Order: sequence, then structure tokens, then C-alpha cells
Amino acid sequence: MANTLFIGKVYHRFDELASTNDYARELLAKSKPPEGTVIRAASQSAGRGQYGSRWLSTPGDNLLLSIILYPTWLSANEQFHLSEAVALAVLDVVRLQIGRRQGPPLPRATVKWPNDIYLDDRKTAGILIQNALSGHMLQSSIVGIGLNVTQREFPPEAPKATSLSLTSGEPADLDALADTLFACVEQRYLQLKSGQTAALRTEYLQNLYGLGEHRTFTRADGSRFEGAIQGVAEDGRLVIRTGAGEEFFGVKEVGFV
Repeated sequence: MANTLFIGKVYHRFDELASTNDYARELLAKSKPPEGTVIRAASQSAGRGQYGSRWLSTPGDNLLLSIILYPTWLSANEQFHLSEAVALAVLDVVRLQIGRRQGPPLPRATVKWPNDIYLDDRKTAGILIQNALSGHMLQSSIVGIGLNVTQREFPPEAPKATSLSLTSGEPADLDALADTLFACVEQRYLQLKSGQTAALRTEYLQNLYGLGEHRTFTRADGSRFEGAIQGVAEDGRLVIRTGAGEEFFGVKEVGFV
């Protein structure tokens, strides 16, 4: 049992679900589960990532779970703060795990905007947050997390994927890692709830993949352009400095080449 105040105290575990986020949404439609309720599956038949993409995972090798939260103090235009907090929590877990590695220098763990976790240039975790609103305020949030843990082979559709075990060379106990994840998410969530949004934003930017680096990007229409990431706006849009000045991009409006 995780050493937490509320996350993971109600814990639904399944061998297989279509999607842990979908199951959490069904729970919310029927009742109000306790905050911190976790839905975890060893396998998902219809797991999703950002942009509606599929989340591909070998059954039993990875952490696939959703956490129900009620950040009712956040307004709709502040919801990216929750994304930052959760991304930092998963980053905390990844660094704790790969920190056990012996030998060569550790890979650099960063957050690839908006909230994927990268080890050097390979993705090891993805986050999908689905918020429900009541007026201009958040009513509930389903925080879906997919963390590649012991998977060693990935399909051609995921050429940039890696896992904690592949990176560290060390075995991992999925249940113990889940407990660590619950504790890290709770810590960051309480940090957010206490109003430390500026500190979270600063730490998020310090760990942002590609910050200040000159790179090639693609627009929604497929055209390419050169620029350097300058940061993230208050509403969560990515800020890139191009030849035309600073431009702002939503999650479906820009891609990394």
C-alpha cells in the first residue's frame, strides 16, 4: 500500500481494460469516487495518447493507470498547471528509478511538451489528462499515465520508445513503482493545491526538452520551419522564436522533426 494520504487508497486493478481513462469516466458518470481513486490495468486494448494516438504496450510490462482528482480551485484557463504538476511527478519517478543505474552516465530525463517524459531522445512515459468543467472552473480530472517499465521491444509505430529497464539495465517491481508514482503525484498535486504554481512552472521549464535549442518543427499543414523553444505561455501554448518573432502553438498545431 502506498504511503499516501489519498492517492491509491481506493484501487481498482484489472488484467485488461479497453482504457483506464474510459473506465474512470464511467465511474464519474455514475457517482463521485473518492479523490485519488486509481484504475490500473495490466493491458489496454484501446489505450490512447496525446492527439488521439494509440498507446502501445506489451501486457504486464508497464504501468497503465488513471487517477481521479478534483482540482476545483483551478479555472479552465489555469488547467495547464495540473499538466505541469503531473509531468514533474512522473519525471520524479523516472529519475528515482534510473538513478539506480550503475556504469555509464545517466541519460537526461526531460519533459517533452506538453507532458511526455523523455530519456535523451526516447519516450518512456506519456500522460493524457481529461478535464470536466463546471462553468469556468474544473470539476474533475482524469489523469491517465502510461509508463514503460520492463518492455524491451517496441513496434515499428513507436520507433522512439524506450523503457526504464532498457535504460537502467535494472529490473523493476511494477507494484513498488506504482506506489512511488502515487506518492510523487500526491506530493506535486498538493504543491499545486497550495498555490505554488510559479515554482512548478519554473521547474517545468528547467526540465523542458529542447528549451533554447535551434530545431526544425512542423506546422499543422505539414510545412516545416526553424526555431527555438522559448517557454510555455500561461495557457499552456508552446512559445517558439522563429524568424518572424515569437509564435504560440497549441498541442495540435506544431510537431517536432
